[in-house]
Amino acid sequence: MEYYVKSVVPIIEMNYDKFTTVEKSIADFFIHNQKKVDFSSKAISDRLYVSEASLSRFAKKCGYRGYREFVYQYEITFVEKKETMTGNTRMILNAYQELLNKTYSLVDEEQIARIAQYLNRAERVLVCGHGSSGHAAADIEMRFMRIGVNIDALCDGHRMRMQAVFQDKQSLVFGISVSGDSEDVLFLLKEAYGRGAKTVLLTAKNADRFYEFCTEVVLMPSLRYLNQGNVISPQFPILIMLDIIYSCYAQLDKREKDRLHNHTLQALAGKKKPDNW
Repeated sequence: MEYYVKSVVPIIEMNYDKFTTVEKSIADFFIHNQKKVDFSSKAISDRLYVSEASLSRFAKKCGYRGYREFVYQYEITFVEKKETMTGNTRMILNAYQELLNKTYSLVDEEQIARIAQYLNRAERVLVCGHGSSGHAAADIEMRFMRIGVNIDALCDGHRMRMQAVFQDKQSLVFGISVSGDSEDVLFLLKEAYGRGAKTVLLTAKNADRFYEFCTEVVLMPSLRYLNQGNVISPQFPILIMLDIIYSCYAQLDKREKDRLHNHTLQALAGKKKPDNW
């Protein structure tokens, strides 16, 4: 069974901070709407007490040529939701499924392939973040280290700022900031980029300024608009995206990476090195 559908809702969410007050009222309607209604510009403008021109500007900020293109995409992926959830467990599981759907809508496989190539060529890799993002950084450090990547995780702001000055063209820097507002993470990315490093920001906020100092901006779903988002681990959308990157990278020279992974397992188990080490 196919569970995932490309939806415009995550695109609205990641651009939310760009909108005017009027455009946010339009966004709120499309984010939270659960019923099939007349989505024509005339009907929606009357329903929301906004002009049709406002609908057009809103659609263009979402990356569409106009409201007609936006609403066409919205309608073909719109699934009328039925309140059939029973109990807290079901609600949480549905929330995780919604996160997976949103990730499916946002992921760019060509971008992931480019990042895998950056990893393959980099001599040094840094991954940094604060709080839950820092925990995710530590997890990905351990996983990539086991398949031969020279990688370090940074969770301390002072270390991020100091390490920024040592980056160069042989470096790849991942910054994780769901809000897009972590000053230390953004400082590291800016300084590293200025010194020739490849830089990748994982965030749920789509801001034009990020593209000035990021080689790639990887967009993730936000918990902010999610039902039961307050009880979902904030690491979850980060780890999904990092798993996708890891999987793509691991397919490059897969036999060698499998060999390295097996050797780390043997080392952890205290077993003797094989003859072909």
